[in-house]
Amino acid sequence: MALTIQQKLHLKKLIKELKSYKAPHTEFVSVYVPAGYDLIKIIQHLAEEQGTASNIKSTGTRKNVQSALERMIQHLRLFKKTPENGLVVFSGNVAALEGRDDVRVWSFEPPSPLNIRIYRCDKNFVTDILEDMLLEHRVYGLVVLDRRDAILALLKGKSLQVLQKTHSEVPGKFKTGGQSAARFARIREGAYRDHFKKIADYMKEQFLPLGNNLKGIIVGGPGTTVNDFVSNEYLTGELQRKIIGTKDLSYTEEFGLQELLDKCGDLLAEEEIAQEKKAMEMLFTKLRDSPGKVAYGEKETLRALEMNAVDVLYLSENLPEDQIFELEERAQKGGAAIKIISTETREGVQLRDLGGIAAILRYELAEG
Repeated sequence: MALTIQQKLHLKKLIKELKSYKAPHTEFVSVYVPAGYDLIKIIQHLAEEQGTASNIKSTGTRKNVQSALERMIQHLRLFKKTPENGLVVFSGNVAALEGRDDVRVWSFEPPSPLNIRIYRCDKNFVTDILEDMLLEHRVYGLVVLDRRDAILALLKGKSLQVLQKTHSEVPGKFKTGGQSAARFARIREGAYRDHFKKIADYMKEQFLPLGNNLKGIIVGGPGTTVNDFVSNEYLTGELQRKIIGTKDLSYTEEFGLQELLDKCGDLLAEEEIAQEKKAMEMLFTKLRDSPGKVAYGEKETLRALEMNAVDVLYLSENLPEDQIFELEERAQKGGAAIKIISTETREGVQLRDLGGIAAILRYELAEG
């Protein structure tokens, strides 16, 4: 499962904080617990490391390592078992001045199963694996085609990247001046086949090197053309297995890509772009049907927050991170749900243009 925008923002904040600290000696503890691993064994291992730390010659370093391990053990005991996807935990004395005590502990539950186990005591916290989680690994291949044109693109999270365009050499429908209709039809059909073979070759070149990161391929275009392309032997078995669905489209090229995105919500139901579109549709539907139960713009939405009238708070990721965290905290205190929306979709751009902040309200506010 990919990180949501909200998870990404919080993970970036955590990584930034962890990287801001540096220990004078090897005394910061980083632990990565893989999915399915027995947490009791981790606690036992940390207790053993506590005993081993008693051999450290430096009094200050010994105290800091043992304190960090003790805080981590106490924190892990709050968990009844290892979370479903594993756990990442950090602990250390982050006091700016040597000799002072400020031992802290952080933990993070990854969005997908962690398959690595790490225990490290160092001058820095081990954050590279967390940083890798911020990268978008899983992608979808999108293909929009008709009998004249085709465009290939990748959908990474909410970001659409055009990879390739191609145009066929299929002759137009015109009178042949004596050339037999049957012969001309054969020429056209051969050109169609060449066009489809070229598209299949481009799909192989662009998509297959992505390996397991390619979650699926969706093909869109005029229904009969798409069926001809997918049903015949243009695609290798490997490409065929990656196709998760097809969609009948009215447009081609870039307009067709957008139409494909709009129509394949069922296929991308687990992906953030579909969730984001659904959330924004809910806001705009409410704005159309019950405008008094929607606030937008900073002034009006902050007033609704102050009156504890916000049911769902919408924030554009275009806002400064500090402002997002502050508004998120205020909303959570009032029991509101929070939706952080990217600017990579049309709906997200609309929210940005509304001031980057909006809300569905629990009740209509009196004019103030």
